[in-house]
Amino acid sequence: MKQAYRFELDPNRRQRVLLAKSVGARRYVYNWGLAESQRVYERTGKRPPHRELKKWLVGLKQSDAPWLYEVSAHIGQQALVDLESAFERFFRSASGEGPKSGFPRFKRKGERDSARLYEFLVYERCVQLPKIGRVRVKERTLKLQGRPVAATITRRADRWFVSLTVERERKLITARRVVRSTDVVGVDLGLKNAAVIHDGVSGVVITPRRPLRKNLAKLRRLDRQLARRQQDSRNREKTKLRRARLLYKVYCQRQDFLHQLSSSLARAKSVIVLEDLNVRAMQRNKHLALSISDAGLGELRRQLAYKSRWYGSTQLIADRYYPSTQLCSDCGCLNEGMKGMVGLQQRTYICAACGITLDRDVNAALNLRAFGLRELGMVPLPEDLREVTPVREEGSGSTRRRRAKPASVKQEATANSTPAVRLAEACGNTC
Repeated sequence: MKQAYRFELDPNRRQRVLLAKSVGARRYVYNWGLAESQRVYERTGKRPPHRELKKWLVGLKQSDAPWLYEVSAHIGQQALVDLESAFERFFRSASGEGPKSGFPRFKRKGERDSARLYEFLVYERCVQLPKIGRVRVKERTLKLQGRPVAATITRRADRWFVSLTVERERKLITARRVVRSTDVVGVDLGLKNAAVIHDGVSGVVITPRRPLRKNLAKLRRLDRQLARRQQDSRNREKTKLRRARLLYKVYCQRQDFLHQLSSSLARAKSVIVLEDLNVRAMQRNKHLALSISDAGLGELRRQLAYKSRWYGSTQLIADRYYPSTQLCSDCGCLNEGMKGMVGLQQRTYICAACGITLDRDVNAALNLRAFGLRELGMVPLPEDLREVTPVREEGSGSTRRRRAKPASVKQEATANSTPAVRLAEACGNTC
C-alpha cells in the first residue's frame, strides 16, 4: 500500500527561492497546458493527446521559457499528468460515471502551491531534492516505514512542507467480531455537540472545538485591514501573511481534534454507524454554513473510512434520508415536528406515543445504532414494520420527497426501563 509522511522543511534563503521557482514552474506548465488544450479544441474540435503536450513542452523550454531548466524536469511532466487527470475526472462526471467534478481551471499564485518531485534521497535529518539540494526538516529524525517513491512540496502560510509517499507492506487486520451488543455504536454528528456516541447502555457527548468560531473576530479584523491596504504594497503582503497564518492555525486545531476523535473510535469500537450527510447541500443554509464548515463533518467521515481498515473496525453508513432524528428510539413512532429548521430548534425529543423524553442527539445516536444492528442481523424485523417518508434533510434546503428505509424497530423492554431512559436520567441536563 501507499502511505504519506508529512514534514515541515527548514530551508535557507537560497533554497526558499528554488522552492518558489519549483511551485511556480508547476503552475506555469499546468496553465500553459490548459490554454493549449482549449486553443487546439477550438480550432480542430479535439483535445490534444497527453504525449503531444509533452513534446510541445520541450519546445516551450527551448524558446519561450528557458528558465524551466532551472527546476527539475519531473515538475513540468507531472503538471501535465495532473492536467490529464483533471480532464478525465471532468469527462467521467459529465457522463455520469464518476463523482461530480467541474472543468479544469487555471491556477492562481498563492493558492495550493505544490510540486511533485522524484529521484530524491532521504537522510536522517534532511531531504535531498533535485536541483534544490539538501533541505533540513524540523524533525529530529525522519522515520519512514517503506520505500520512498515520490516527494510533494507544498507552501502554506509561507511555510514549506514535504510529503513523502512510500510503498510499504501493512499487515491486513481482519474485521473485529461483534461479541457484545455494546461493540456496535451509533455516532450522531452535529453542531451543538460534535458527536454523540451511544452503545445502547451509556453515551458519550463530545464537545465541539469550534476553532474558526473562536478566531472569527481576529479574522474579520485582518480582513478589514487587508481591504484598506494598497494594492501591491509591502504592508498588504504582510497582512495577507498574518491572515494566512491564522487560517493555518485554525486548520491545525480542527485536524488535531478530528484525528483524535476518529482514532479513538476506530481503535475502541468494532462497528461504527454513521449517517450519510449531504454536507455540500447543508452548507447552502446561510445561517448554518459557517458552523457546518467549522465542524469538519466530511473530513471526519473520510478519516474514519481509512482508519477503520487500519484498526479492524467496520463502518456502516445509514441512508441519507433515514430519519434518525424524527424516529422514537423506544417505540419507533415518527415525530414530524423534529424535521426542518423549526425542528432543529427543539433540543429535546418527546414521543407522543410512549411518552419518552430525551435529548434529540442521543435519540438519533440510538436510532443509528439500531440501524447497524439490523444491518448485522442482530435484531429481527417485525412483521408490522411501518414505513416513513421524510420531507427533507435537516439544513439541506432540499424539498424532494423520497421513500426512506424502514423505521427503527421497538427495542426489547427490560425489567426496569429502556437504555435511552436510563441514559437520560443519568446524564440529566448534560446531554
